[in-house]
Amino acid sequence: QVQLVESGGGLVQAGGSLRLSCAASGRASSPYHMGWFRQAPGKEREFLAAQSWNGINTYYADSVKGRFAASRDNAEKTVALEMNNLKPEDTAVYYCAAADWGRSYYIKSSYNYWGQGTQVTVSS
Repeated sequence: QVQLVESGGGLVQAGGSLRLSCAASGRASSPYHMGWFRQAPGKEREFLAAQSWNGINTYYADSVKGRFAASRDNAEKTVALEMNNLKPEDTAVYYCAAADWGRSYYIKSSYNYWGQGTQVTVSS
């Protein structure tokens, strides 16, 4: 089991930036793929970005490609999501998630450990 805690959400104006962080604890010595998701009210959870356990491979959804950047520090057991040029439609609760390294990092259903989420609100 791994526990995940997100931080860094908040209120930002359109065009602004935010950096979300996620700290892993528990059985975090095992390698995990790490992903970022978001869920807006009344919508399904959207798969945004992911990095393979070794940081070599990265996936981005078309909706955030070129604006969001995922990173990870395995030594510190943290991952981050740098979000730039934010738009009102980016408003949602953002979650980090982990998948066992034997699964596919780019598949949404691989992720089975979840943080509690952090709210991001982008005003127009």
